[in-house]
Amino acid sequence: MIKKVLIANRGEIAVRILRACKDLGIQTVAIHSTADADAMHVRLADESVCVGPPQPRESYLNIPSVISAACVSGADAIHPGFGFLSENSTFSHMVNEHGLIFIGPKADHIAMMGDKIMAKKTFSRLGLPTVPGSDGAVTNVNKALKMADEMGYPVLIKAAGGGGGRGMKIAYSKLDFVEAYETAGREAGISFGNDRVYLEKYMANPRHIEFQIISDKFGNAVHLGERDCSLQRRNQKVWEEALSSVLSPEFRDSFGRKIARAVGKLGYLGVGTLEFLYENGELYFIEMNTRIQVEHPITEVITGIDIVREQILVAGGNKLSLSQGDINFNGHAIECRINAENSETFIPSAGTVINYHCPGGPGIRVDSALYDGCKVPPYYDSLIAKLIVHANDREQCLARLRRALGEYVIDGIDTLIPLHLKLVNNPDVIAGNFDIHFLEKVYK
Repeated sequence: MIKKVLIANRGEIAVRILRACKDLGIQTVAIHSTADADAMHVRLADESVCVGPPQPRESYLNIPSVISAACVSGADAIHPGFGFLSENSTFSHMVNEHGLIFIGPKADHIAMMGDKIMAKKTFSRLGLPTVPGSDGAVTNVNKALKMADEMGYPVLIKAAGGGGGRGMKIAYSKLDFVEAYETAGREAGISFGNDRVYLEKYMANPRHIEFQIISDKFGNAVHLGERDCSLQRRNQKVWEEALSSVLSPEFRDSFGRKIARAVGKLGYLGVGTLEFLYENGELYFIEMNTRIQVEHPITEVITGIDIVREQILVAGGNKLSLSQGDINFNGHAIECRINAENSETFIPSAGTVINYHCPGGPGIRVDSALYDGCKVPPYYDSLIAKLIVHANDREQCLARLRRALGEYVIDGIDTLIPLHLKLVNNPDVIAGNFDIHFLEKVYK
């Protein structure tokens, strides 16, 4: 049994993990940079350790400092949250080498899924459909050009070792392919230290659908249904829903079980999310995220399952506490990512939060580390809160979301609340008529 967890993260996810640990009776250790000395996760933890100055590379991404903090504090496990070191296979391996439990998958699975080409090959072999494209990295521009001609335009050029939209370019014709190919490789090299790219057939109007899974070391795996993450800007999600309105219950059950079987055969440990593009009634696997997702709360509220709690328990060697037959879906949920950004320009906003008021009432949950007077530093990801709304159906969920957004007050910095107010009142969003390009077409 895990007795003390070092939380190798900050912000709302650090608070979320801390709460799950408290519910389990597990002691917590917060790490922080000098910029986060007064942060909520530091105030709530049983202990805290400063791991460096504000810059992430010298603090939250500093592997020796993070592991030293765990050893000095007597922690027996490290939870990486999302971002930072969460999908760093070297970090996972080093955690285990120091006799600590990494609350996440095995290092080799992190590395395998971190290579998008290997991930596609692996799940194709395990029976999941994948987006048509190159069979591996394409390292020669002339071969890539020939392959693109055969596939037909438009073609998507993607970084093999990354995500989040970096190292991803679209070639709409032969005329712009070479520039797109070279730019994608250059961005991939800068962002991920790996300039390999591969090709995929570009889908015109897909939705982005992802399935949540949990598995244990005994080969048991279940899926917790899907989330629709189609409302995104520059491949960064802004608004997520569970369940998706485009999948029937029969399709969800059949396809979800197929995913769970594939994950079980892989011997995967912990939580993970398999991401798909959906078009013309078909799902196509694109990648797997080997960590807790930002949007996990909407799955929690429709299933009643504490995903972070299960993640900690299976990491500690426990058998999965639920089977597929135990999982039921209740109502509809929407999550709005509240970023510290200008809602028109999307320029990040730092500063001191004043007049903070959190919405409440039936079906409202807010995951955040904000409080009146706290500082939002300029060094980290702009996500500062998540507004999660749950109701019996989508129509009621939208009504509650409209109310909650109207109640939410965060003064002192810019946020995306005004954008979400536009979205919740947009006729196409209300009708569920959107795809992954919608946000950038309507709100440029």
